[in-house]
This record gives sequence, C-alpha cells and structure tokens, in this order.
Amino acid sequence: MKGKPVRFQTIKNPLRRFAAIVLIVWLTACSQSPKEAPPEPAVIDDHGLLRIPEHSPLRSRLQVQTVELRAVPHTLTAPAMVEADPARTANILPPLSGKIAALKVGLGDTVHRGQLLAAIASGDFAQAVSDAAKARDALDLAKKSLDRAQAVQQAGGAAVKDMQAAQSGYTQALDEDRRAQARLAAVGGTGGGGQLADAHGIRVLAPMDGSITALSIAPGTYVNDVTASMMTIVNLDSVWVTADVAEDDLALVKPGESADVSLSAYPGSVLHGRVATVGSVLQPDTRRGMVRIVIANADGRLKPNMFATATFAAAQPAQVFVPESALLMNNDSTTVLVEVSPWTFQRRTVQLGDDEGTGTRVLSGLRQGDRVVVKGGVLLND
Repeated sequence: MKGKPVRFQTIKNPLRRFAAIVLIVWLTACSQSPKEAPPEPAVIDDHGLLRIPEHSPLRSRLQVQTVELRAVPHTLTAPAMVEADPARTANILPPLSGKIAALKVGLGDTVHRGQLLAAIASGDFAQAVSDAAKARDALDLAKKSLDRAQAVQQAGGAAVKDMQAAQSGYTQALDEDRRAQARLAAVGGTGGGGQLADAHGIRVLAPMDGSITALSIAPGTYVNDVTASMMTIVNLDSVWVTADVAEDDLALVKPGESADVSLSAYPGSVLHGRVATVGSVLQPDTRRGMVRIVIANADGRLKPNMFATATFAAAQPAQVFVPESALLMNNDSTTVLVEVSPWTFQRRTVQLGDDEGTGTRVLSGLRQGDRVVVKGGVLLND
C-alpha cells in the first residue's frame, strides 16, 4: 500500500504570515547567547604616543617625576701607594773619603737635627784642617805687617810702595783664609778643627729630624765614593699618597682639591688630604698619570709602599639626573618615557654619564623640567 505524500499548506492570510515571521525571528534570537563587550585596553599606542586610558590599572602603578639640574661632583677612585715626601728625605753622603771611625746610629733609629751620626777618619780632612790653620796664621802675620806699615807711614818714614805691598799681602791672606775656612766647613769642620776625637775625625750630623731607613756603612769600613749614600733619613710626619689616575680622568683632578684615602692595612679607616701635584707626564706602559696627595702622619701609621685607594670628588657642572629605575633598555639604546601630556608618554633615547650613587647623570636627551616615568615604566616597555 502506497503512502500518501505530505503537503504543506501555504499561509495565505497576510497577518498570519507576518506573525509567523516575527515568531521565527524571536525564537532564533532566543536560541543564541548574548556576546560580551570587549575589555578596555590598559595602554593605547597612538603612533608612538602611549596613552593610558582613564580606567586603566596602569595609572595606579606608574610614578612620574620631574627631573632637575644638580651639581653633583663625580666620584673618581684610583689605586695608590704611600711614598715618602722627597722634600723630607735626605741621603747622607760622605764629605770626603776615609775610614768609618765611629757609627752612632742603627737602621730604624729616630734621629734629631744636629745629632751625631758617624765620624770618618780622613787624611783629606786633616789636610783641610791644616790648610785652614795655615791660612789663619798667614792672615795674622799679614795684619801685623799692615799695621806696622801704617804706623811707619804716619811717622813719615814709609814709602808708598811699602804701604801698598802690605795692603796687598793682607788682602790676599784674607781671601785665602776665607777659602780655607769654607773648605773646612764643607767637609764637616767648624773652623776650630771640627774633630770628633782628634784633628782627623769628620763629624757627620743629621740635617733634620727623621728615621734611618737605609744604612750601608759599618764601623771600620772605608768610604771611597763620595757620591754613594752612607744612610738615608726620612721624615714621615707628612707623607705622599701617590695615585695612578687614568688618562681620561686626569683632567678632572686639580691641585688643592680634597681627597680621601683608604688603606688595606686599616680597613674602615678613611684619611683626608689634599692634592699636592698632578703629574704632567703619563706612564708609557699604563697610560696613567701620578697624582700626589699630602697626608699628615704624626702618629707614624703610614709606611712607605703601603697599598691604598684614593677617592677624588671632581667638580662637575649642573646636569640632569634620573634614578636608575627610569632607564629602559631597548636593543642597543637606553630610553626613558617622557610625559608629553597628562597620562600620555613618548619614548626618548638618552645618552648617559656616570652613575653617582644618588642617580645617573644624563648628558643628552632630557632637559630641566621634563617629567619622566620613574616607576613602572617596564610595564610600557613591551
């Protein structure tokens, strides 16, 4: 038995047709879930300008600060070493060759100006003493001859040439006496012999206060080279701390400026001094210049050849400073975010100077009065 085909009746009434369409549309709308509204972005990139919308959570996480000009000195450090002041160092040379008759000091002893250091028995010194005595005797004789000639002339019995001869003899004797006494004084004599125990002893005296830091003689030895030092006296009441400053930084250090010195031997102790000289010649192997700092050393704590570190506060012109948190790295450049209008920022490349601890010096890219992001800028760096 064959089934009958199903036939759909066409709605001919217009009102019923319209109602059916409305019903279908309503059922279709009800069968679909409503779409959610898209969230508001936290930051809007408007052709390089980063805008923070009003309700963005970034507004509570960003901190903006106005940059200022500050005249902050540049802190410069350099390795250094303690040295004796050459003006307070004396190399004691023998005035003449001879034998060390007595040695009155030892290595490391403290001596005072005028103190007897040694005595040298010298034939040359004996000759100088003899020459001085002969010159003094000849001067006395020439003076007597001149006085006698003057007396005879006053009595009318002396010729003019005799008076002139007596005057010439006295003048020559006076010059010879001066030469002999100067020679004797130069080799350690005092005009009265200058001997330690006899006329053959040269008295070697300390020229200043200090300590014996080098000694190359002993009693009974001979000194034949008058250019070789017998001992060295160093006064360490004031010393030099010589710093090796790099060539690029040498122009920042000026004589008279203050400097701080710390030593490996005394951790935590900082000494204060002033720059005495800035070397005018660089060391060819290190390309560094020597800067010498004068340090008082009345207690003798500083010893020559101690290692130290010198710190200088080099004066700098007023420049812009920013905290390190404001700096953002972008490839090979360093940038900051500058506020160009309220909550609108622009990335700007900067050239940096030295980090002074309280901030980083900006050489170019910012000027006084600019407002930059100092906290949270990394959230905008992507």
